[in-house]
Amino acid sequence: MTAEDPQRMLRILMHCLYFPPEVGGLESHVFYLCRALVEQGHRVDVVTSRSLPGLPASEVMDGVRVHRTWFPGRNPVGWAAHALASTPAARALARSADIVHAQAFASVVPGLAASRAGGTPLVTTWHTSHFLTRAKKAGWRTVFRWMLESADHNLAASQEIATVAEEIAPGVRVEALTNGVETEVFRRVAPALAAPPPGRFRILVPRRLFRKNGVEFAVRALPAVLASVDAEMVLVGDGPERRALEALVAELGLGERVTFLGARPNHEMPALLSSADLAVFPSLMEATSVAALECMSCQVPVAASRVGGLPEIVDEGVGGLFEPADPDDLARTVVALLTDPDLPGRGRAGRARVEAEWSNARLALRHVQVYRALLAGLPPRAESSLFPRTP
Repeated sequence: MTAEDPQRMLRILMHCLYFPPEVGGLESHVFYLCRALVEQGHRVDVVTSRSLPGLPASEVMDGVRVHRTWFPGRNPVGWAAHALASTPAARALARSADIVHAQAFASVVPGLAASRAGGTPLVTTWHTSHFLTRAKKAGWRTVFRWMLESADHNLAASQEIATVAEEIAPGVRVEALTNGVETEVFRRVAPALAAPPPGRFRILVPRRLFRKNGVEFAVRALPAVLASVDAEMVLVGDGPERRALEALVAELGLGERVTFLGARPNHEMPALLSSADLAVFPSLMEATSVAALECMSCQVPVAASRVGGLPEIVDEGVGGLFEPADPDDLARTVVALLTDPDLPGRGRAGRARVEAEWSNARLALRHVQVYRALLAGLPPRAESSLFPRTP
């Protein structure tokens, strides 16, 4: 097979269950990756769901062509039904595509059908704690093994996910490639929130209010934090745990120190993040965290639980780690960071690290290298040989 022309525009078809204006790490990752690919001169079509009322069936978002199909509900049955219902649109678009890319396991079946219809390579990216949870069950492991073996190249959003995937499908290489950040969007800007009283620190918890995100433990840690420093906590996100968390805040007498902002659109986040002294990620399970990288990109130090992909991006240079589900350890870590005179320096170090290792422009370049290698009939070279980690 002849070598792939390194200058040729690629026609890329993405499939992803959810897409902006949906809010979440996967949605943010896919949108900004697609936008970066467009900015590098490629055509990108995305097949996704019409998951919110009033969304158009098709539109162009920052150069990304979005095609929305029927979506029955936010549950495993709804995901499966959407996968089947979206397959005809994916197959039709694949006939003029060079590459099909399935984002997360819910997109692999329609992605594979599209790949076969268009005679194009299939790339998959394995995301989220949903995969890690289901990977413990024998029936799902059989399904995942078939999916992994069906793809021409598999990516994973963290080393943990890559390791689990390779255990499921021995002999299949899964490349760990941390999600990226749009550094021109996520940067230090004027704060959206009024400054707290003099001497008071603001802790931001940018987490959807689901049990797996562990926000309860951040709230439970706050009294111990307040015993050492003057602080307040702002929760950005919504979800089924909100009522229980509001009750916990009242029970602990924290009503004047905890603010629930609810869900906020992605474009508001840089200014909200820039309003904080420290961001806390108390996750009980985490594949990787685009939100933590976005905080770092906005020069906000990060304290995170020692689970999943978080230790791959957070260390003492940019923040600190604590044990999951342990309010005492969380409080100790937060107090140590807030009383560190060089706390802003950790924020600047986080920004520098994101620019060096996890920018979307860099991530998009790696994707293009994978795509071109597959189109040339070659196995993609190891990512580490292309992008050595910054010391």
